Amino acid sequence: MGRVVAQNTYLELSEDGGGAHKYYEVIVSGLDVTITYGRIGETGQTKTSTFATAEKALAAATKKIGEKTRKGYAPAVRGVRQRRAVSRRVIQSTRSTARQAPVLWRFASGAAAFGIFIDENRCWVGNQNGDVYTVTHGGEVTGRFRLPDGVKCIVADDFWIYAGADDGKVYDLSGKVPRVAYEIAEDVDIYWLDIDDGVLGVSDRGGRITTINHEDEFQWARSGAGDYAWMVRCDRDAVYHGHSKGVARYAAADGSPVWHTPTNGDVLFGWQERSSVYAGTSRGKVYRLGKADGAVEAVYTCDAAVFSCATAPDGRYVFAGDSSSSVYCFDQGGELLWKLATGCGSAFSMQFLDDRLYIVTTDGTLACIDASEQAIHAAQAGTVPVPLDVKAAAGLAAVEPTVTLEVAAQSDEGVVVECVREGDKLRVRVVSPGYESGWYVQFPKNVREAGARYLVDGVRSSGRGGFYRSYGEIKRLL
Repeated sequence: MGRVVAQNTYLELSEDGGGAHKYYEVIVSGLDVTITYGRIGETGQTKTSTFATAEKALAAATKKIGEKTRKGYAPAVRGVRQRRAVSRRVIQSTRSTARQAPVLWRFASGAAAFGIFIDENRCWVGNQNGDVYTVTHGGEVTGRFRLPDGVKCIVADDFWIYAGADDGKVYDLSGKVPRVAYEIAEDVDIYWLDIDDGVLGVSDRGGRITTINHEDEFQWARSGAGDYAWMVRCDRDAVYHGHSKGVARYAAADGSPVWHTPTNGDVLFGWQERSSVYAGTSRGKVYRLGKADGAVEAVYTCDAAVFSCATAPDGRYVFAGDSSSSVYCFDQGGELLWKLATGCGSAFSMQFLDDRLYIVTTDGTLACIDASEQAIHAAQAGTVPVPLDVKAAAGLAAVEPTVTLEVAAQSDEGVVVECVREGDKLRVRVVSPGYESGWYVQFPKNVREAGARYLVDGVRSSGRGGFYRSYGEIKRLL
């Protein structure tokens, strides 16, 4: 028998002149066809199929290559285009000289943590190892997800909880299994994310702001006056963007500029309330800016660079975390009410709820601080509780993203949706009666298959109207 010579075809896709960078490799060796695909710079997924004859193997490979080239893939040389750039926020944190804050409990997540979200039911923390934990308000670890790369931030949009990761994907954590909801273009080095009614805002290292709609499609992008954009906040009317030169407002619909307000120092974090946005800066200031006109309404002065900030509802109190492991509380007008030490590193992110201030820190700790008046007065006098050190159960399994779907049983209840091909797009519509037949459904792209039907727990109309958003578990209908 003669020696089998492998035929190798390597393709890459560059969308929108430098957007998503993917590869697709087909190797034909005798009766075997091996296909490897994924994002450039990553291992990717591999599948090998065996055919009855070498001719059938070659025909199958040729068909696959043709399908990809029609979608824009082109021959390339492996290694020329590099994988997505990733910026890690490496900032020195020093020890606070203030009195200790009244920490009720603390959970060591295992790595520096940026991601935090607190709601009425639980606390979320995501770290640079890609771990996302859920913790009760009493300090019990109840769940764990494992994402492929470090977590930049965790944001909520009504029912949905999203985690933005360094692999350029935004994962929906609202179900039992993480699902990819958005994929950010390869040339966007993500710094921060926010979302409103399915519209995603992305700020990046280059000082740009980009928005993506519910179908994971590019809407608009703008270059800011500065770079290193750590702040993005979205509402129905606007996107607020903070970078090294200040804060800007853009119209949500088309990105047209509305105002720009300079700040003293780089913007390192942003927060928003109904009528104001807040920007923490490298010069130890937190600015409160009016959403309508960008006017400076108040300035809150800290003793070091501000890594994070948050407010009580409607800005009644303003909180800040600095690079010296201190947390501050100001009244609405700017008067300092207290400054205390975290005891567990500088707060990269924070959120206030029901007289408690939750922080995630440079050493990866999620801490719950009692911010009630009584507890703060006691701490200022030197009396604090002994914090509970929370541990995750040894057998707590990490749930990883997957494209595998369970098959729905006949007894399962839910809403039926169907994936249909429209041109070169795969869209999802509701099949169950009682819904708008012309509306698309926000649905994970990497599980869509033309002609397939799925059962979801439910769908909700978007706040703006015009499309539905699926939620809960997704099962395949046979």
